[in-house]
Parts: sequence; structure tokens; C-alpha cells
Amino acid sequence: MKAHYDIVIVGSGLGGLASAIILAKEGYSVCVLEKNNQYGGNLQTFVRNKTIFDTGVHYIGGLSKGQNLYQYFKYIDIIDDLSLKKLDENGFDIVTFDNDPIEYKHAQGYKKFIKVLVEQFPEEESAIVAYCNKLKETCDSFPLYNMKQGKPYYDNTAIFQLQAKGFINSLTNNKKLQAVLAGTNFLYAGDGERTPFYVHALTINSYIESAYRCINGGSQITKALIKRLKAHGGETYKHHDVVKFGFDVGKITSAICSNGKEIKGDLFISNIEPKLTLKLVGEDKFRKSYTNRVDKIESTIAAFSLYIVLKPNSFKYENKNFYHFKNPDNVWDVHKYTQESWPEGYMMSMSVKKNMDDYGDNITVMTYMHYDELKPWVDTFNTVAHKNERGQTYEQFKEEKAEKLIKELELKFPNIRDCIQEMYTSTPLSYRDYIGSNRGSMYGYVKDINRPMQSFLSPRTKVKNLLFTGQSLNMHGILGVTISAVTTCSEILGKDYLLDKILKANNEQEISQK
Repeated sequence: MKAHYDIVIVGSGLGGLASAIILAKEGYSVCVLEKNNQYGGNLQTFVRNKTIFDTGVHYIGGLSKGQNLYQYFKYIDIIDDLSLKKLDENGFDIVTFDNDPIEYKHAQGYKKFIKVLVEQFPEEESAIVAYCNKLKETCDSFPLYNMKQGKPYYDNTAIFQLQAKGFINSLTNNKKLQAVLAGTNFLYAGDGERTPFYVHALTINSYIESAYRCINGGSQITKALIKRLKAHGGETYKHHDVVKFGFDVGKITSAICSNGKEIKGDLFISNIEPKLTLKLVGEDKFRKSYTNRVDKIESTIAAFSLYIVLKPNSFKYENKNFYHFKNPDNVWDVHKYTQESWPEGYMMSMSVKKNMDDYGDNITVMTYMHYDELKPWVDTFNTVAHKNERGQTYEQFKEEKAEKLIKELELKFPNIRDCIQEMYTSTPLSYRDYIGSNRGSMYGYVKDINRPMQSFLSPRTKVKNLLFTGQSLNMHGILGVTISAVTTCSEILGKDYLLDKILKANNEQEISQK
């Protein structure tokens, strides 16, 4: 470890590692510090019964040649290192409901998306076309999403105040179609009263353009990022849990770790949760109005996940994801469950591995869970690096929830129980401890049409040599977090300069391949 770095990055999630590569490519000395046993934040995987499970990356959009995430990944030079499987083009996402045998399909490519949905809703072509046009029009308002120069935020706040549920419902009176168009809102923790349409559009558009799974899990992205960072002279250190920052004359001087190491630098980028970052720096170092504002930003709901190891040759691999709801009228209100009604919906996904046959080896099922349900155990902390048992009551709680979720799964997949070899679970506490998200939040901060700009944080903080990056900045997800890294690095390098380099690198690559 050097005595001093140009840039010290705290947290090795995608935002931190992508920022590190961009800056290392520009000649800065860069060091990334990670508290956990594994790099990657939401890209982490874990193995149970020789089976690889993803913690956060179940599928990725915008990765076909020339698309937005493809171009960003091309610039940081990891696209060729990734092993991907394209999901079913005729129905990569399936939306289903209790007491309705029909599987409603979201297809890849706008032409096919419209065609497949019109086949299922023949009277609704104009509504489906209008929906797709609005998705594209909304995405066009965000320059970096489209690899274009322009202000990072749209000037007209009207785009932030258009409600997703209200707009979708205005297109058609067909309740089932309304539910199908909104049916993948687990991807952004959709809330009918608050979620803006732009959040829906930016998320859904990239999957319609293309949808892929990572073969053998999303941690391959982390490996590719670290390999590329090291090639550019960057350094990474795990088991370096930053517990406070050195501070002098209005600037951060160092990151101080629980292992006693002090890492000095000129500039610091926090890829950890902004609320936590302010506490580590010391809230007295910021204006009271700023810390109050950050403190009041609400985090999105948390999740409970069930990880199923399948018996060999028992359950056919599904090259698609399932979004299931008890009731089409409640698609936007799944988070408003009661103890009796939980779960009111779930997302089910399967992993893909190299050289697999027709049968899958695991299933992940995710549903919402409020952090406050974990109240009895919130003062415990447990990771691989810091073992801590939460006790029998916690295990019992998880078992009861897993059983309820399996009963719901059985309604859609009647033979599922016979296929289970082993089961594992994670709660909001797992996400809090491993990922470092506030209250186990799935997707950073709530975007609310009633307070459109409250959850937007600038990469620049009120401490002149501290910047933020990651999912809490603007948008979550692989694409959103990659864009956040570009936004953060643009503050250092210049926005036009960096985007020009990204576009130039992609154009040169295209020309050389012709």
C-alpha cells in the first residue's frame, strides 16, 4: 500500500470500481477499500451446495452491441470478459396472476414487444404503442442514458412529476393490461402513489432493448472490473472497513480502517450509502441544512429472498423471469401487505451456468419485506468476516416466511416442493450487513413525484474533496450505477471530456472491426 494516493474510493460496488477504472485510465493513482470478504457490492454471489446464487444481479439490460450499457462497458473494457446468455426474446419477463392461467409476456425489441402484447390484447394496440412511444420519449430526456452531451438533469421538472401508475392507467381502461405493463415494478420497488414514470421508463426500456443473464453469476463483472483496474495500476484491498475519516482545514485527509490502517489521499469517493458516509466524516463537518436533507431522504423498501437448491433433473430451466401477483388490482400495492396477506407478489428467477442441460440447479424468489419486521434483531451484525448468530427466534422467523413463500410458489408451480433439495434465505438485515444499504434498502433512495428533487444527490458534497457515487445518486441498477460512476468522474475530469472519450473509443472500435 502506498503512503498516499491521488484518489481513495471507499466501497467496491460497481460504482466504486467503474469510477476507479475511469480515473486510473487517466493516470491517477487509485485505491479501492472494501470492508467485506468479497468485492462487488450487489454484484456479489455466494455458493451453497456447489450452486452459485446471485445476491442482486438477476439479469441485465442494454448489453447488445451499440446499446448504452454495452458502450459504457466497452469503454471500461470489460464487455469481452463477460459470459452472457440472452433471455427468451419472445418473453423474457412473464407477468402472471392468481386464478388466471395466461402468461403475459414482455418480449425483447420494441417491434416484438408490441406484437406479442397485441396478440394477447388485440383491442389495445393503440394503448400499447402509445406506452412504448412514451417510454422512448422519456428516456430521450436523459442525456447520459443516451450517450449524449447535455445537462445531467432534465430542465423541466414536469418529467419528474408524471406518476407511473397514473400515466399507464390513462392509456387504457383494461385493468389486466394496466397490471401487465406495470407488472415488473419489483425492478424499482414501484409505489402507485409516488413512483414517477421516468423511473419506470429508464428501468424497463433497457430490458426491452435486450435482456441477459450472467453465466455463473454476476461476480464475473467484479472480476473483470478488478482485472482491468489492476491493468491500469489501480489497487484494491478487502477487509478494510473504513470507520472514520481524518479531517483537516475543511478537507478529508485520510480513510481510517478498523484494522488500524490509515490511507491518505487527495480526493475521496464514497461508494457507500451517503447517510453512513456523513456519519463517518462527522455530521458537524457539513451544513446542518445539508445533513438534515440527506437524513430525511427515504430509502426504498427492503427484500426477503428465498434461495432454492434444486434436486438434479427435477425442474426445467426457464430462460425468463416470472412476476406473480395475487391480484391484478394490487400490482402497485404489494408493499402494503399485512402479516396475513404476505406475500402479495414475488419475482422468481433462475441462474444459468456453463454447459448446463435442460434442467436448472437453482431458483431465487424475491418479495418485499419491511425493515421494521426485523426489529428484535436490528442490533446484531453478521457477515462471513464477522460471524454472529442471531438466535433461534430469527431462524424460526425465516423458516416461517420461507414456508409461506413456497405455498405461494406452489400455486404457480405445483410440483416445486418435490424439486427442493435445500433452501436458504436472506432478510433486510442480510442486505444491510453485506451491502451496507440503509435499513436493508433494495434500490437506494425513494423517488417521489410529490417531492421530485429531494432524493437527487449531486456527486459533489459540501466537503470539497469528497464525492459520492453509486445507486443512491440518481438511479439504481447496473446501468444506473454505471452512469453514476461516469457522472462522478465527470466532476473530476470534465463531463464533455469524458463522454467524448467514451464515444470516441466506441467509434474507433467499430471502425477497426469493419
